[in-house]
Amino acid sequence: MNHNTSPSTSTSTEHPVSTHSVFGAPCWVSLTSRDLKAAEEFYTAVLGWQWRTAKLGDQFRIAMVGEAPVAGIAAVAAMWQMAVAWTPYFAVRSADEAVSRVRERGGTAAVGPISLKPGRAALLADRDGATFGIWEGALFSDWETWREVSPAFIRLHTRDAFDAAIFYGEVLEWASDCPGCCEVHYEGGEVVLRSRGDVVARIVSGALEAAPDPTIRPHWQVHFAVDDPTACARDAERHGGSILHRSPDMVVLRDPDGAQFTVTSHHAR
Repeated sequence: MNHNTSPSTSTSTEHPVSTHSVFGAPCWVSLTSRDLKAAEEFYTAVLGWQWRTAKLGDQFRIAMVGEAPVAGIAAVAAMWQMAVAWTPYFAVRSADEAVSRVRERGGTAAVGPISLKPGRAALLADRDGATFGIWEGALFSDWETWREVSPAFIRLHTRDAFDAAIFYGEVLEWASDCPGCCEVHYEGGEVVLRSRGDVVARIVSGALEAAPDPTIRPHWQVHFAVDDPTACARDAERHGGSILHRSPDMVVLRDPDGAQFTVTSHHAR
């Protein structure tokens, strides 16, 4: 592992990957926490993650599995008055334009856009309240490794998958006339988002043509691919976490600070 590699700029002579080349696609997942050390200890115990520093500042870390980046932790919940949560971030060509499109379509902007060293970010909510982030600018130097390994996967649980797909499509330029945009398909009862041919996200709301379920709390669920979800669940309970839902190939967990995440078998993705 190259501990001197910046998470936001390339160390080679090539230009770093930019959100302009992968716009509309998920480009990262990050935990907003209150206590960086406690979060590091919990996720190391449960998921075996190791850590490297990030040039965004002392309150940011990059989680690693071997040579592959997995996710980020930002201990800014108290500073920015944000909820403790796992959040997916989508690549955009212009953070300002994306935030404007969110507001025009009934969504809200909780934070930002704010300028950081390598780019601009904002934390947003769609019109049903599901929280997501956007990022404009350079991606960290080994982002392509993250994309190829796909250690994390996201799924939106919402009341109306088609309505949500329209909202995100208009905000993130899915299925537009722009070269390189993400493709949207309906497959197996879910709205499926593809980037460069790869499935990168799913949107689900229940049975086809069923009425929207008012009991669903819309949210983006972050999944981490693991060898043994059951073992992860046991370790989570031993270290102060809790089990919210269990199935043979998937366990929904809550960390000690309240953030929910899912561990999924590699073969079940």
